[in-house]
Amino acid sequence: MNTSEKFKTIGRDALKAKVDKKEKFHLWNVLNKEHYKAGSNIAGSQWVPFDTLNETRAGEKIPAKTDTVVLYCGGGDCTSSKKAAGKLASYGYTAVFTYKGGVKDWSEAGFPLVKA
Repeated sequence: MNTSEKFKTIGRDALKAKVDKKEKFHLWNVLNKEHYKAGSNIAGSQWVPFDTLNETRAGEKIPAKTDTVVLYCGGGDCTSSKKAAGKLASYGYTAVFTYKGGVKDWSEAGFPLVKA
């Protein structure tokens, strides 16, 4: 974990294993409306646009601040997942992860994307 950041990163294989095992965790696509595509989501994820994320909304979606949440965006130079993770960490969430590769990395690995 980066000492300046209160969240961790998760790699594609670790995320795929969590999805395949149907582990209980929150998976959010945090792309904003102008970049979001309905058919480009990792199975099991919810669309929670970064620009709509505040402490109240986070509390409605994830009541327990110890629940695991994995955030992703488009991948590459997209920073929405890091920004959203920083917000969640500042609200007191303790198990926050970013999947840096995002939609791009997931689809390039041949993993399916679904409509959300």
